[in-house]
Amino acid sequence: MSEIKPEDKTATDKNEEEQDWEAAKAFFESLKTKAPRPPKPQNAVTIAVSSRTLFNMVAERKIFVDEGVEKYVAFQVEHESDPLKPGPAFPFVKALMNVNTRLRNLYPDSEELFDIVLMTNNHAQVGVRLINSINHYGLTIERFCMTGGKSPIGYLKAYMTNLYLSKSADKVTEAIEEGIAAATMFMSRQESDLSDTQLRVAFDGDAVLFSDESEIIVKKHGLDTFFEHEKKFENKPLAQGPLKCFLEALGKLQRKFYAKNERLNCPIRTFLVTARSAASSGARVLKTLRSWGLEIDEALFLAGAPKGPLLQKIRPHIFFDDQMFHIEGANELGTISAHVPYGIGQKYNKGKLIEEPKKEEK
Repeated sequence: MSEIKPEDKTATDKNEEEQDWEAAKAFFESLKTKAPRPPKPQNAVTIAVSSRTLFNMVAERKIFVDEGVEKYVAFQVEHESDPLKPGPAFPFVKALMNVNTRLRNLYPDSEELFDIVLMTNNHAQVGVRLINSINHYGLTIERFCMTGGKSPIGYLKAYMTNLYLSKSADKVTEAIEEGIAAATMFMSRQESDLSDTQLRVAFDGDAVLFSDESEIIVKKHGLDTFFEHEKKFENKPLAQGPLKCFLEALGKLQRKFYAKNERLNCPIRTFLVTARSAASSGARVLKTLRSWGLEIDEALFLAGAPKGPLLQKIRPHIFFDDQMFHIEGANELGTISAHVPYGIGQKYNKGKLIEEPKKEEK
């Protein structure tokens, strides 16, 4: 059986083919679009959000749990033209987009922007409904990672993620163990009017921006020992916590506005909301931030007072804390909060050690 060979092309045919290719390439490069192109990941501040944080999928999740994955996927396909309702991360994502608009106006050619990635273990069949919902609300989300039931955590570093937000505490813990800033999001129990022009981010201090070094001393030895320790080591910076790198990323974008004399009109504002006392233990916190070369716009020392009422005045798009009772108090008063499952505080509830159930003797 003879071998079938491609026909030999003459030099003229090759030249014509190359000319056609160059013409096609030039045509596509000349196309204009109003949709902003995603920045290169190495230049961007990448925020990865799960589908259940971006959208309210409580009803869909119930189908998944009660009836299984096949019924869940079938339901999503059947309703793919019905936009999903906004979830806890929705206002935060909208605020990120507003900052991008301001940055593009000041720096038209810069790629130092927020880049939002939808990171979900949904199956690809559900993608159409997610895309339709994103387009319905006019969100600029071009990068998707849909892992078909597997954990997406392994992809976070490949996407150069600066912050990962999920409804799954297990996935968030896994991300933090991989060295990625992450938090579990909770929807507030009442609606709150949030700024349309300024991204507002509030952080707890210990075990969030800083390590849990000081939390360990409080829990094990009490406040008096803690105050003595903080005074003794006032000039020694605290070790970094899981969200220090995200505050650093926010600061980098803030400085781009400062460089254009826009400090007073900056669309990013950061808050430190800590249970520490200012006189007794506040200096080390501020000196630590200074040593890192980072600024915080507002530092609020509560000396153990509840955080919820103050957060109600700040109205952040997101508030990060390592203690669930602070998260619950904030949510009750309308603050969208995110739990950072890190440090010794996870073993305590309202200052009391959580006793693990005793193992039965065999």
